[in-house]
Amino acid sequence: MILPTYKVRHSTPLGDIELIGTDIAVTAMYCLEGSDIKPNVAEARVNAALTETPPMILQQCIAELDEYFRGDRREFTIPLAPEGSEFERRVWSALQEVPFGITASYSDLTARMGDMNAIRAVAAANGRNPIWILIPCHRIIGKNGDLTGYAGGLWRKEWLLKHEDALPQHSLF
Repeated sequence: MILPTYKVRHSTPLGDIELIGTDIAVTAMYCLEGSDIKPNVAEARVNAALTETPPMILQQCIAELDEYFRGDRREFTIPLAPEGSEFERRVWSALQEVPFGITASYSDLTARMGDMNAIRAVAAANGRNPIWILIPCHRIIGKNGDLTGYAGGLWRKEWLLKHEDALPQHSLF
């Protein structure tokens, strides 16, 4: 059964965002300005109805994001249902294990997944993450501590890491 998909816009300290989801889970989230919209998100966006009265799950997401930006929340409880391959969903699940205030490198993430030969595939899946912040791809940095590419722009990645007091000197691994 295919559930109806909705989208709602919300203002954040990083610019206006659009949340996409169903009655049971968030499926995508991205910045409306100055960010790369991934193909899987663009398709979801076309199929979602813009609504003034979003389902409870999107209202909960907005509330949790507001708490995060105020510094009152470190973990999100919203059900997520990102669309992607089985491998991408495994990577996105591993990203969710990197806690608030901590960073990891692509090779750390790859090692944690158990296949050091998959580093390029892990990095590519990280780059296709359709639900930024909630699936914290911003916490993945270069092995040398550099802030590497970020679809929302490196300035947003730096802002998020500063917000979490997670600049590279606080490495997880």
